[in-house]
Amino acid sequence: TIPQPGHPSTASRGAAAATNMEVEAPAQNGGQNKADQMEKVTKAITEAEALAKGGKLPEALENLLTIEKQMRLAASLQETKELCIAIVRLSFETGNWAALNENIVLLAKRRAQLKQAVQGMVKKAMEYVEQTPDLETKIELIKTLNNVCAGKIYVEIERARLTRKLAKIKEDQGNIDEAAEIMQEVAVETFGVMARTEKIAFILEQVRLCMDRKDFVRAHILAKKINPRTFNRKEAEAAKEEKGSIPMDTEAAIEAPADGTPELHVLKVRYYDLMIRYHAHQSEYLEITRAYLNIYDSEHVQSEEALWLPILKKVVLYALLAPFEPMQADIVHRINSETKMRLIPAYQQLLKVFIDQAIHRWSDLYAKYKHELESVEEVFGGEQGHKRLADLQQRLTEHNILVISKYYSRITLPRLAMLLDLGQEESERKLCSMVSSKSAGLYARIDRPSEVVTFRTTRTAEDVLNAWSLNISNLLELVEGTCHQIHKERVLAARG
Repeated sequence: TIPQPGHPSTASRGAAAATNMEVEAPAQNGGQNKADQMEKVTKAITEAEALAKGGKLPEALENLLTIEKQMRLAASLQETKELCIAIVRLSFETGNWAALNENIVLLAKRRAQLKQAVQGMVKKAMEYVEQTPDLETKIELIKTLNNVCAGKIYVEIERARLTRKLAKIKEDQGNIDEAAEIMQEVAVETFGVMARTEKIAFILEQVRLCMDRKDFVRAHILAKKINPRTFNRKEAEAAKEEKGSIPMDTEAAIEAPADGTPELHVLKVRYYDLMIRYHAHQSEYLEITRAYLNIYDSEHVQSEEALWLPILKKVVLYALLAPFEPMQADIVHRINSETKMRLIPAYQQLLKVFIDQAIHRWSDLYAKYKHELESVEEVFGGEQGHKRLADLQQRLTEHNILVISKYYSRITLPRLAMLLDLGQEESERKLCSMVSSKSAGLYARIDRPSEVVTFRTTRTAEDVLNAWSLNISNLLELVEGTCHQIHKERVLAARG
């Protein structure tokens, strides 16, 4: 049946068609309005540029600010961004730095301001930092941008880069304390969109400035924010991960690092250099050795003899300076097995002095290896040179005591002093120091009235009986195994 004009179905179809037409019309009008808005903005910017060139900058900025308000309230993203950038650009081109700072603050504080517009305006203004006429204007512009970026996550990277520039200025002026405090205001480890290499470079600058101001405690705390395992990955893998990864808590991919950011292998060397500086202040020779070993194991260091040779020498010397303990002994044997040690035979022989189970006199050792020791000025030169030579002599004495403890179960104090080439009181003091530290695993007891040193623990009757039982068990197992082999040979001989 054909519905009549007044039928309900006919009315509903007409209403639906009218609705579809209404939906399509606003969509077409929206696209047309968008184009009209961009055309209006472009025309306004062109007119403002003409006014600015004619010396009427205030009037030009007033016109742009009026249109910017309309576009901002209409939530027109691209148009608002273009207007904000144009206002900043015109202020710069006319050389009116006061107007530039004023308009940056004004635009950032406007009601319902779009974050993309603020981000674009800040990035544009950052391009003018290095083009300021004098240092005072430069500092003022950096501070203005820092105030605008404060508390805004979407411009946190820009704030970090501006902070680093301001700290560099303060450092060049000799204000190390102020530069360090400025750098510590920014916690880049929480920035999700900053490249890993740029984060590490920023934190290393924080550590360096703290060390320059002799604040080694805070420097160590800041250094713990860097995971050393980051440097063990290959650079290509790290770059690929940073380029393609998107953080879970952000909407934007990780940004490329700023120009001039060092590569990962350079940051690795810089990190361990700072750690060496810290541990040298604490006289922690074992940690210094481990830091140099990490630098030595780097691929770019291994490829050039001029790089790895001096590092390997320092590894040997610092490993010998470290007090005896299991990790130190392991590092010494690892260095001794290194094939490249053959190229520095003098250091290899020096290393074997502390490995071989033999007693050596300090006077003979120093006379033989004096040139090798004094040639590495970073270890035995400067203010710490005499102290480290004394520490090396102490390590040799400790080595000699350990050797003596393996060959003697009991020894008199005069004999011990003669073997150590020391006085009796000093020998007793060094022996007590080694036993008290417990790091060397040395056991000793001194009978002072009789002047006898015992290196073996006194065993109880139960311990002696257990040792005898264990020896008998081992002997019986050996006899049983021998009988089994004899029986096997007899069977084979009988078959043959």
